[in-house]
Amino acid sequence: MSSATLPEFVEGEAPFSVPGAGKECKTWYKVSGDLKSGIRPLVVLHGGPGCTHEYLEVVSQLTNLYSIPVVLYDQLGNGRSTHLQERNGDVKFWTTQLFIDELHNLLTHLGIHDDLQRMLGAAFATQQPKGLHKLVIADSPASMKLWMEVAADLRLKLSQDVQDALNKHEAEGTTTHEEYLAATQTFYDNFLCRVKPMPPALKAAFDWVDKDPTVYMTMNGPNEFHITGSLKTWSIIDDLHKISVPTLLLNGRYDEAQDKSVEPYFQNIPRVKWIQFSESAHVPQLEETERFMEVVGNFLLKY
Repeated sequence: MSSATLPEFVEGEAPFSVPGAGKECKTWYKVSGDLKSGIRPLVVLHGGPGCTHEYLEVVSQLTNLYSIPVVLYDQLGNGRSTHLQERNGDVKFWTTQLFIDELHNLLTHLGIHDDLQRMLGAAFATQQPKGLHKLVIADSPASMKLWMEVAADLRLKLSQDVQDALNKHEAEGTTTHEEYLAATQTFYDNFLCRVKPMPPALKAAFDWVDKDPTVYMTMNGPNEFHITGSLKTWSIIDDLHKISVPTLLLNGRYDEAQDKSVEPYFQNIPRVKWIQFSESAHVPQLEETERFMEVVGNFLLKY
């Protein structure tokens, strides 16, 4: 992981009117670089859903290296944006479209419509929004069915006692048990992030989920591989042909987003380049930082 200095940020909040929220909402964001410089900005979308921006802050090195403005933000329900714990378990409220609407609102607030990253970015891109120039899909599955199939395969690579602990507590519904959490961490050590100890930025994002798991539990489930939430049947495969912009597809050799789960992007997006990071799991921006910056920077500026 690179120790390069991050650029200075300007923070702000974008008002976001959400029908049914019952209160005024806001989206917290931070920007590095000059959005009026004439260089297309990179808008970075965090994962989860229900995670936060901290583990992606390192991507802002693109500002120092290539003068690319970078926008980071916490999605509704997470981090420094408005929390709605009273909507816990409300699958009709927490939807992919809600977060697409939030992204539209943020871009309008900032006066930009440009490059995007991750699963939500792919869903956004299928709607062919005006002004979208390029797309980066990083370590993200094309369907949750494929994601769960890959997770099942990866679990078999863990020691038998770890597998037994995972299976036992999932069957008994005791996924907050200390033994289960320890087994989950073993999975993460192998397939989420191979940097030891876990980078503080990644830990900070997980800490936010622990503070308020509303979105994560409603849409995803207790962890990265036991999917019980509303996204369990989610798939974008049938719509991938609608993505018309040049796309960079990324994953790691040891990624929980193994090739099987990302290959549909490569097969169905008309203009796509796929690069794999040989020493990374799920967060190459933290595991192979310098190469990540080079790969993404060159794609944004040269292709």
